[in-house]
Amino acid sequence: MRQHTHWRWHLDEVYVKINGEMRYLWRAVDHEGEVLESFVAKERDKTAALKFIKKAMKRHGKPEVIVTDGLRSYGAALKEIGGTERQEVGRWTNNRAENSHQPFRRRERAMLRFRRMKTLQTFASVHGTVHNHFSQERHLVSRTTYKDRRSAALAEWRQVVG
Repeated sequence: MRQHTHWRWHLDEVYVKINGEMRYLWRAVDHEGEVLESFVAKERDKTAALKFIKKAMKRHGKPEVIVTDGLRSYGAALKEIGGTERQEVGRWTNNRAENSHQPFRRRERAMLRFRRMKTLQTFASVHGTVHNHFSQERHLVSRTTYKDRRSAALAEWRQVVG
């Protein structure tokens, strides 16, 4: 992952309820829809945004463009890092990140929510990795190619797990 440059990131945060208290799951998604990083925080402020962005950049390098929603914490954090010229904010530009929350929400409902922040952090990290492994861009390939890739991913998964 470190060698491959993810040139366009989409950053977003989503509310997650843990034992009746609202927590925030910060997520970074690349231009192809793969989940790069997940980070759980109690706050939705500049400090949390800065910690999240630094963590993502340490693991994946610096992106050329960072797409965010209108949350001011992103602008303040990027100003401190020195990346305000890379930030893009627009009405529908961050749909890639918003749509990436859907598989997570589906799985969260199936699990009947979370009890601890540590459990949420572990689950979000593992879920992103597994989702990336099995996520095939179905609309771009023929049915036979899709089935072959899906079978190969499943075989690899069974080899790793078994």
